[in-house]
Amino acid sequence: MEILQYTEDHEKFRMRMRAFLEKEIMPYTDDWEKAHITPKWAWQKMGREGFLCTSVPEEYGGLGGDFLYSVIAAEEMTRTNHTGLASMLHSDVVVPYIEAFGSRRQKEKYLPGCVSGDIVTAVAMTEPDAGSDLASMTATASQNGDEIVINGTKTFISNGINADLVIVAAKNPAVANPYESMSLYLVDSDAPGFERGRQLEKMGFHSQDTAELFFNGCRIPAENRLGDDGAGFYMLMEKLQQERLMTAIGAQAAAELIFEKTKTFCQATTDGDGKPLSKHQAVMFTLVEMATEVRIGRAFLDKQIAGHTAGEKEIAETSMAKYWATDLAKRLSQKSLDLFGDYGFSEACPVVRGFRDVRVMPIFAGTNEIMKQIAGKFMGL
Repeated sequence: MEILQYTEDHEKFRMRMRAFLEKEIMPYTDDWEKAHITPKWAWQKMGREGFLCTSVPEEYGGLGGDFLYSVIAAEEMTRTNHTGLASMLHSDVVVPYIEAFGSRRQKEKYLPGCVSGDIVTAVAMTEPDAGSDLASMTATASQNGDEIVINGTKTFISNGINADLVIVAAKNPAVANPYESMSLYLVDSDAPGFERGRQLEKMGFHSQDTAELFFNGCRIPAENRLGDDGAGFYMLMEKLQQERLMTAIGAQAAAELIFEKTKTFCQATTDGDGKPLSKHQAVMFTLVEMATEVRIGRAFLDKQIAGHTAGEKEIAETSMAKYWATDLAKRLSQKSLDLFGDYGFSEACPVVRGFRDVRVMPIFAGTNEIMKQIAGKFMGL
């Protein structure tokens, strides 16, 4: 019995998106990996076909779909075996802040472009000395008349080069309590005082533009504050749950893809006597172990997806799902390369890219150590 109840419309959306990605995106991903960036036209093609921001209401140009459309989009993007077109980050992490907390004016100004792909978004929380501990960030935002002046440095910002709009977390220096001093701000890429730093070289995520961002007396209209003044920390805490769930969805899909490619290789590759590798007991047992772990992960994750779709807030379980799925993807990628043998040392190997890409997943959206700490707290430990 399936935990998630996909409708015929959901399945049509999946098939349409899969066909689109196979034709319009996958032929170019190797080039984007080498270029270390994905071109803007790819975002626009995705948007024109209705594959971005599926939860945005129809009045702003979106599909107005339920959370299962986001799940489908994340899973199908993972199947492309590249991370540069970070649509999950854009559609299901950043844009929901505008959907949930934006004013009518902000929604009318930004959401249609986010849906069409003409506006690529990023969220700037991480700083050189502040990662999972958001309360320790030092970027400041002070009101000067009808403007907000932002100063600070952000780093490891996904979509940092391509971003047209950045949601920036910064503190009011006049408020001592770090949890009540933080607000979120909508910063357009042409705002005076906003500068992009270097694009960061990474072990994986090669086609994904991760960058430093600098705010040197950056001036934006005061009306670009997102939500209530001083509510930024609590807004982040609310939306981080979906970010962590989306990370788990991407990791689970990556683990399934890695297993699928490894199984296919072991069935199609023979030893010197013409015997498929999968018929050797050691290889067979490893594949069975991998398949079991993937199915356990899928069952637990689908339960969390069902709860999230129904509006439930299972903070401990979401934290568990995030750490389990990302550790699973990392663990399976290692086992997979062992089965590929010397071929697993070649860039031609179909899981080498995945091995590099999944390594960072236990770190972002809150490290897995933080996830265990959160779960422990809600368990009363």
